[in-house]
Amino acid sequence: ISISVFPPSNACIGRYILNMQITSCGHTYQRCLGDFYVLFNPWCADDPVYMDNQAHREEYVLNEHGILYEGVHKHITSRPWHFGQFEEGILDICLKILDMGASYHHGSDRDRCWRNDPVHVSMVVNHMISSHTTNSIMKIPENNDYLKGTKPFSWNGSVPILQQWYNGRCRPVRYGYCGSLASVMCTVMRCLGIPSRVVTNFCFPCSIENPLGINEIFDCTGKNLCGKDKLWRYHCWNESWMARRDLNQCCGDWQCLDPTPLETGRGSACSGPTWVRSIREGELDLDYDGQHMFSRVNSNYVGWLSQNNAKKTKFFCDTWPCGQHLITKSVGSEQFEDITGAYKYELGSVKNKEAYYRAYRRIHPGYCNASNCHIERELSSLKNPFLSDSGINMRLKMANCPMYGEDVQLHWLLENLRGENKNLKFNLSAQIVTYSGCPMDQFWKDSVNVTLGPREVKKIPLCISYSQYGPYLCDHNIMKVVALSDPECGEVLMVSRDIVINRPPVIVKLLSQPRLKVPCTAEISFCNPLQEDMKNCVMTLEGCGLFKEPMTIDLGTLASNQQARTIVEFTPYRLGSHRLLANFGCHRF
Repeated sequence: ISISVFPPSNACIGRYILNMQITSCGHTYQRCLGDFYVLFNPWCADDPVYMDNQAHREEYVLNEHGILYEGVHKHITSRPWHFGQFEEGILDICLKILDMGASYHHGSDRDRCWRNDPVHVSMVVNHMISSHTTNSIMKIPENNDYLKGTKPFSWNGSVPILQQWYNGRCRPVRYGYCGSLASVMCTVMRCLGIPSRVVTNFCFPCSIENPLGINEIFDCTGKNLCGKDKLWRYHCWNESWMARRDLNQCCGDWQCLDPTPLETGRGSACSGPTWVRSIREGELDLDYDGQHMFSRVNSNYVGWLSQNNAKKTKFFCDTWPCGQHLITKSVGSEQFEDITGAYKYELGSVKNKEAYYRAYRRIHPGYCNASNCHIERELSSLKNPFLSDSGINMRLKMANCPMYGEDVQLHWLLENLRGENKNLKFNLSAQIVTYSGCPMDQFWKDSVNVTLGPREVKKIPLCISYSQYGPYLCDHNIMKVVALSDPECGEVLMVSRDIVINRPPVIVKLLSQPRLKVPCTAEISFCNPLQEDMKNCVMTLEGCGLFKEPMTIDLGTLASNQQARTIVEFTPYRLGSHRLLANFGCHRF
């Protein structure tokens, strides 16, 4: 007997058991024919996750390899990530996640009727990634303290994280960061049949008091003080494709889901799903968490100088607007795609202003009947004055692209826009900053007197040696360099630059052609570029379809300029396009 099963497009996803009942000669027999899984189907036109582009389906559903974008908006770095949604046992883990999170919105999961709606499924998954009180998949370290767990940036893929959570009785894995949370969610969604991708937003504001404003405070030396607001250098979230029945959508579109719990003023919580188009239009009443998502790509930056008497004054500076660069991996390519235009209209355009005014009235009820001119005056009063208003233009330009162990070279460019001399004293500083905007050690300070003749342009070289920044950098490979004029000289001018220190490369070389179920060898090499020993060196290898479990190699101590070579053997256990990932760690990073 050949049996075919055709589940309707509104069937609940999950694992089903197929029983056959046979009645013969007055006797009834039961036989279990096995079990099968029902998932969302982006190939089916009647399914709410239907995606009509085959290349997009291959990228956002079938592709197990992804790229995470990090760094700062002027220096974007990338690293590969294994989603591994087709690895053995991952589907059962994903369904376990739905079981554990079922009570989040529904109190009871007896009828499971919500499991045919990708909106509710995505909300449950979003909540389970890091917001669930006891059974969330992953935790973020508090105060950057991860001594009791795995370094957040040492993960190469989602599979070990999901396996550790499942095998550890559904206790949270320690630790992750926004990139790993968004990537794990992407794995779960793709595994369930929902097209998904990871998005990175550069200059991401996290403000508690003012949803559309982010404040950074500096002292007179240029040190960034720790305040309530944080300006994340980048933040990753998830986008999933679905037609929203609750919004009467007949066709699928991208919905924004942020699994990272962020402080909102009413406690920390994840966000979404939020229709990306509603964020661009400023239609905040349409959707879940529209206010939070709009503010994360449209907040205004305000910089303050805090002096000894606790008085705060705005300084002159040219600020980069928040949320002006959003990117994701391109379809069928290793390059990134700029999707900023999906979240907001071009800065300064009529449509951009109309959307902002619309959202401003919703976020600030006191302005619900205010005119556009009234709102614009209010916004102008909150912003920092431009450097050009003071008669001086400044910027910090990189002279090199520094790697661990190399000095940081910058050019400080100053231009006098007026026909009179300018005599200024500047305080210079450099400080470590985490990706989430937490200021760390200020490791370098200097002061310099600058004289500019009428209309004069001057270039001043700056150098920060590795011996100055090396002991402080650790896992946080971002530093902030600031030049701030002395308040006693009159108007306070400020220019800053975020600098990414690149990590030394790990080189992977295949020594034989990979074939299914045939042993293969690869050479992994790494060279210590520092003028000091690297201690506690560890190499972690991972490859979906190549290794059943990640491989860890203890390299011990590497002397200066010493090259470590390791030969590893593996046996590919399934067909497909595979990628071998190698991650190096030591006492420095």
